[in-house]
Amino acid sequence: MATIKTLVKKIKAILGFHGVTDSDMLKAGNTAYNGLLNNPSYPNPPVALSIFRQGLDSLSTLIVDAEDGGKVSVSAKNKQRAAVIKMYVLLGHYVEATCNDDLATFTTSGFTAASTTKTVPQPLAPAKFSSIDRGPNSGQSVVKVVHQIGAIAYFVQYALEGTGGVLGPWTTMTLTSPKKVTISGLTPAGTYQFQLRALGKLGYTDWSPSMTFISA
Repeated sequence: MATIKTLVKKIKAILGFHGVTDSDMLKAGNTAYNGLLNNPSYPNPPVALSIFRQGLDSLSTLIVDAEDGGKVSVSAKNKQRAAVIKMYVLLGHYVEATCNDDLATFTTSGFTAASTTKTVPQPLAPAKFSSIDRGPNSGQSVVKVVHQIGAIAYFVQYALEGTGGVLGPWTTMTLTSPKKVTISGLTPAGTYQFQLRALGKLGYTDWSPSMTFISA
């Protein structure tokens, strides 16, 4: 008879604080301290909770001291913040290893579990130009696109209008960011049509409606 194995998802704690304010970081530390204190599920933390408590209290005081913006007080606060985060990370890994991947047990620790749900890619909205301006020199244009979250790259194509409005061949260039880019080699006083599309995880958007640009 075949044995059916059940895969248990590993529970991971959120342990990163990059971009997190001091007050929110302190709040997370206090929540973890309160969750671990006298918690029978976590009897042997790698950091003594009394030391962790002292670190949190010291950080709280230094945060207030650093509000004046003084270099010495800010430096002391940042140093203490780093020390508290180090203790927090050690405790978080201990909780991960000790909870037996039971979410109820994990939650009692006061730590927050990282989401295991994958975000499904969404189609990109139609790409748009932010601006198409004349460049500093004759025959140049400065193009900027509207930033889209999830866009991997942008593609700009442009063509010169000939007699009777007939378009010449398209020239295509790839942009790896929405930053301004200067296009050179345009015909002075020439009328151009510009189009744009973006590339996301689900593929390309349609080309945008043409925008008319007259080169200097």
